[in-house]
Amino acid sequence: MSKAQAADMVREDAPVVILVNPQLGENIGTAARAMANFGLSRLRLVEPRDGWPNERALKAAAGADWIINGAEVFDTLQEAIADLHHVYATTARPRGMTKTVITPEHAGRDMHARGASGQKLGILFGRERWGLTNDEVSLADVIITAPVNPHFASLNIAQAVLLVAYEWYRHVAGEQVGMATDEAPPVKPGLQTPDSRPATRAELIALFEHLEAALDAADYFRAKDMKPVIVRNLRNMLQRAELSEQEVRTFHGVIRSLSGIRNWKTRAGDGDGGRSGGEGTEGS
Repeated sequence: MSKAQAADMVREDAPVVILVNPQLGENIGTAARAMANFGLSRLRLVEPRDGWPNERALKAAAGADWIINGAEVFDTLQEAIADLHHVYATTARPRGMTKTVITPEHAGRDMHARGASGQKLGILFGRERWGLTNDEVSLADVIITAPVNPHFASLNIAQAVLLVAYEWYRHVAGEQVGMATDEAPPVKPGLQTPDSRPATRAELIALFEHLEAALDAADYFRAKDMKPVIVRNLRNMLQRAELSEQEVRTFHGVIRSLSGIRNWKTRAGDGDGGRSGGEGTEGS
């Protein structure tokens, strides 16, 4: 990645990730990879045990080179947070101090709001073996604690970074699901019909009538007084499926194939009830 591309990855409102006295280069690298997944680019290291730069960190970053290459190293935590307006400390242990404690979800909302107002933010992550000291936590404004299994509350650095980064990024991404590519826009939650479109009411009603006519021909409605109830149930079932236009045409083909009715005309379709649907294979 070029310097220009790396610069494009940096969001000014994104919090800085600060790893305090990290021990293994591999852990720094996987933390950087987690950051890259969710739009965080600024990494600060306080007294990395094995020195810096670290080739193992670069390999473990799995392509998040711009984060590793741009990492800043500090001798003390005070220096690492000196230019920040608001600092979050991550910890799973109670600290016995007067300090606001929030969940990663709450932290994500708070970071998004503070970043939008121009504040510079930082998130502290402690050592692999015992996390942050009380003195280090005291330098933060709030504590982030995740609701993890109380019988196994240990997260590694990359997991902790991923958890908090995700909560920040989902407020940036909004309703987007997945990623945009050169071929397709980002996906929104809900029914996806990439090769079709949702069926119209007219297309669904034509399908209902086709199915009901085929069932009538097969003498399915033997208890005539029950026919209205059965018809309503069938229509409700099909409507809950949120069928696409392609799926409606496929159903027409299936019904024709099973019933031998080859000349059904849809009221809303193209006149042939789904073209090749006679074999019941279209769209499958």
